[in-house]
This record gives sequence, C-alpha cells and structure tokens, in this order.
Amino acid sequence: MTKKHIHCRDAYPLSTSDLMPQLPDPARRQLLKMMGATGAMGAASSFLAPLTALAQTTSGPDYKALVCLFMYGGNDANNLIVPRDTAEYGLYRTGRSNLALQQNALLPLTTTPAPAGSVDPARYGLHPAMTGLANLYTQQKMAVVANVGPLIAPVTKAQWNARSVPLPAGLFSHSDQQDAWQSAIYDTAGRTGWGGRLMERMVAEGSPNRGYACISMSGGNLWETGDSSMLAYKMSSSGSFGFDFYKADSATDPLTIAIKQTLADQRSHLFHQAWLTTMGRSIEMQQVLSNALKSSTVGTAFPNSDLGRQLNTVAKLISARASLGLSRQVFFVSIGGFDTHGDDQMQQQQRLFGEISQAVSAFYQSTVDMGVANGVTLFSASDFGRTFASNGQGSDHGWGSHQFVVGGAVKGGQLVGTLPNHTLNGPDDTGSGRWIPTLSTDQMSSALARWFGADSSVINTVLPRAAAFNALDLMA
Repeated sequence: MTKKHIHCRDAYPLSTSDLMPQLPDPARRQLLKMMGATGAMGAASSFLAPLTALAQTTSGPDYKALVCLFMYGGNDANNLIVPRDTAEYGLYRTGRSNLALQQNALLPLTTTPAPAGSVDPARYGLHPAMTGLANLYTQQKMAVVANVGPLIAPVTKAQWNARSVPLPAGLFSHSDQQDAWQSAIYDTAGRTGWGGRLMERMVAEGSPNRGYACISMSGGNLWETGDSSMLAYKMSSSGSFGFDFYKADSATDPLTIAIKQTLADQRSHLFHQAWLTTMGRSIEMQQVLSNALKSSTVGTAFPNSDLGRQLNTVAKLISARASLGLSRQVFFVSIGGFDTHGDDQMQQQQRLFGEISQAVSAFYQSTVDMGVANGVTLFSASDFGRTFASNGQGSDHGWGSHQFVVGGAVKGGQLVGTLPNHTLNGPDDTGSGRWIPTLSTDQMSSALARWFGADSSVINTVLPRAAAFNALDLMA
C-alpha cells in the first residue's frame, strides 16, 4: 500500500534538539534516534482516552477477541478452494490451464461427523499446502465462506450487464478494495474501519486501558480506525518497543533522567507541547503493555515466519488480558505477496499458503492451551479474488473470493455460501472469471460482530449495508 507523507516543517518548526537537555553525545544521539523511531508507533496515543496504570480487574469469562488476517495483493482463492468432483474439476482444469492444481493433490474437506446440511466433502478440497487448516476443518474449528465480496445490493449477471443496481466504487483496484473490505463503505472512500467503529461502541470511553482495545502487528490499517477516538496501537511483530532502554523506576540512569526532564518541561508553543505530550503518552503506553506482557505465558510453539511472529505476539497479548482488564479486543495481522500477475503464482501461493496454515494452526492451538478458544476468532480478508482464467502466466484482479474463519465458536466443518459456476463467461462471471459475489462482506462481518456481542442497532451503525442481506449462520 502506498503511504502518503505530509511535510509541514514551516508550520511545525520543532527541532528535537531544542527540547532536550544537554547530554553527552552518545546518549543524545541514542535519544534522538529512539524518539524518531517511536514517533510513528506513538503518534496515535495523543488521541486516546487518558491512560491508567495496570487495571486491577480481570477480563473475566466474557473475554472475546477478533483477529483480522489480511492478505495484501489480492489472494487467488480459486486455488484455495478447488472442486474435486469429476465434472466440476473438468471445468476448473480447462479454465485455469497453467494455474490448475492436480486433482489428487487436493486436501479433502472432511469432518467427523459432518454437520447437517454441510457440503459433500467429495466435492471440494483445499490447496495442498494448507494441511493445518484442513485439520482444523476436520475438527470443525474452521469454516469456509465462499464467493464473498463487497456488495451494495445483491447482483445478478443480468443486472451487472445492465448496470441496473448500484455497484461498489473502484472495483478491481487494490487500494479501493482494500479500503472497501476494511471500512465496509462501498460507494465512496472509507475514512474509518468497521473494526474500529465496532470497538468505539463495545469499549466505553474512559475505560481503563482502552487504548489497547485495537492493536496492530502490521502498522497502520483502516480496519481498526474508529469514527471517534479509537485508533490502532501499533507494535512490531516481535513485540519489542522502541523505548526499551527507558527505565521508568530508575533515579540514576542518565538517559532516563534526561527523558523525564524533557517530558516534564512545559512549552508555550502549542506544537512544541503537543510533541512532548505525544511522546510522553507513547512511553506511558509502552510501559503498560510491556508490564502486561511480562505476565504472559504462552508455551505453544509458533513457526519462525513473519506471520508466525505476529500471531505469537497476539497470543501473548491475549494471555496478558487480565492485566489490561479489557473484555473486548481486536487485532490486525497481515501477509503480503498475493499480487500474482506473473509466472511465479504457483510457487508463491505454495509458500504463502504454507506460512498461513502453519501460523494459524499454531495460533488456534495457543488459544486452546490458554483455555480461550471459544472466545477468540480469526478471519481472513484480502483485496479481492483474482481472475479464474490465467493471463498466460498468473492471474489478474477479480472480485468475489473465498475466505476462512477459525475459532472454537465457529460453526466449523462447513462451507458457507455457494461457490461460483466454474464456466468461463457463465452465470457468475463478469469476464475472465471475475466472479460476482453471492455473499456480501457485510454478511460475514455482521456474523462476527453478533458473536462479538454487538446488538442490531450497533451492527446497523457499524455496517450500514448489512440490513440489505440475509444473516449468515457462521458462529455458535
């Protein structure tokens, strides 16, 4: 994603050195470096409700967490869920040409026992790199949500051709569809995310440690941006902090003393004082989370991949939930590399799907080990699906896609919705296998929000298009 930076030096004539007491050069350089490095991480904190010390209450038995796993670039889910029956696989093989997976390599979607009304397990299979997720499906801890995408209203192919119903803006565009998935605003640019809007209403203003209700392991994101004061607190995937050298209780460490003196200074210039306040709150927030993580006990082994490290840190934060006293949290993790126009798609997906499967499996196991599996739900999202037809090398930008939802409260072992007819230029195809979604992202999101504890009035506010669609039976 492209990030835009606004430079306003003339309007904000602040030099860090102007704010600092005189220090020996090495300590001075370290302080400058670390303040610069943590500026992005702490920038959000000036907008948050006043922090408290570690909450003395526990999160209680009602704790719930949502984890959004975003696959940047547009995952080609045509190779995530693949037909296995002879007739449908024949259509798949013809339409995919060089991108088709071997039928005998697919992992069957089987359950023990199969839930009533679930899809025939002989009909579909998972990508062969998804062994961990296939096991979760078998255990009925994972569900597949088929052919889901942004919709303002239900759309048929005839309505698509006639443009007789409103369509989401910016279809097939990376940035527009990333925003659409994360914001649930489809007819204009989204400025807030449905996760952040949900948390504005689920965690009361002024609640202890409210600033940690939304935590991102993957930098800034729209999904956790609220419509009032809620913003994501950003951490590194390792769980480390930029001000690790700061010793809050020390009365002798010269660098700590210098920071305390600097932050205690009062400035008449509005922007000077705002800078000091923001930096002070960033350090304070770090101290709260750092102390909370010290109480974390996660013994589950995680893969040493970037996504594995992100989800390991999320697990540690969930383990420390009692220290923060929050009953609701949302987390954002991501993995990139899905913009597979080129001839590396098969190898790229093999690697990426393997990383996802291993990391998500470990994460689910960690929730079991912590005794919170029924209170933690992870769901996937991506820019869009990709074309069913090959472009000769990889695949191009599409629309409808398949997602997965994992957790103890998921009605797992089922494929929710309907996979598209795999006939090119068929009833579900806008061209080249750009599937018209048969489920709206709002149906998936509102099912998660209901499980999270949101009532109908909150859901209708957070997901304004949800009322146009039938409810999805996804969560217990």
